[in-house]
Amino acid sequence: MKEEGSHAGWAIENTLACHRRRVYVISNRTIEVNPEHHMHRETVHRLARRALFGFILTFVLARISVFLIMAKAMPNLYFFMGKTHVHHLNYGIFLLSAVCGYSVFRRPTGRAAEITALLYGVAMGLTFDEFGMWLHLGGSYWQRASVDAVIVVSALFGLFAFGRSLEKLEARHFRAFAVLLVVLAGFAVVLYLAGNHLADVAAPTLQQLESDSSP
Repeated sequence: MKEEGSHAGWAIENTLACHRRRVYVISNRTIEVNPEHHMHRETVHRLARRALFGFILTFVLARISVFLIMAKAMPNLYFFMGKTHVHHLNYGIFLLSAVCGYSVFRRPTGRAAEITALLYGVAMGLTFDEFGMWLHLGGSYWQRASVDAVIVVSALFGLFAFGRSLEKLEARHFRAFAVLLVVLAGFAVVLYLAGNHLADVAAPTLQQLESDSSP
C-alpha cells in the first residue's frame, strides 16, 4: 500500500497487446484508453485521399468502359440475369455494404484502414456513376444527375482530404474561406451552364449510341 501511495499522481502507461489498450493510473484513478479511438487528424486526411483516388479512378474507368462497350469497341462485359441487365451500381451497393460492415465490426487500422478507404472510394464510384438511375429507374446512363452527384461527392472527399482541421482555423483562414466559397459558387454556376450546353450537344448522340447498343 505504501509503495502504491508513493506512485500517486504519476501517470503509468501499461500497454496490453492482447487487448490493444493503454491503462493510465492518475491520482489513484485508473483510466483505460483505446488508441484506435483517437485517430490523428493526418490519418483522416490520408484515408480521405485514398477514398478520393478510388472514387475518381472508378468513375473515369466506368465511363470509358461503358462508352467503349456501347461503341462496340470492346467486348460486352455487362452482366445479365436472364434478360435483366444488372447495372454496376449494384456492384457498388454490395461492395459498399461489405466495406462498411468490415469497418464497423473490425475497425481496421494502419495498412488495412488505407485499403478499406480505397475500396470505399471504389464502391462509391460504382454507385454514384449511375446516380441518375436512383432518381429515374430505367432512364439513360448518360443522365446529367450522375455527373453532378460525382462532382459533389468528389468535393466532399476533397474537403476531408485536404481541408484544415477546424482547430487550426484562424480569423484569416475564415476570410480566405469566405472568398473561396464565393469563387466556388461562381465556378459552380459556370459549370452548370456549361454542362447544360454540353448536354444539349452531346446527349442526343450518346442516347442514340445507348439505344443502338441495347440487347
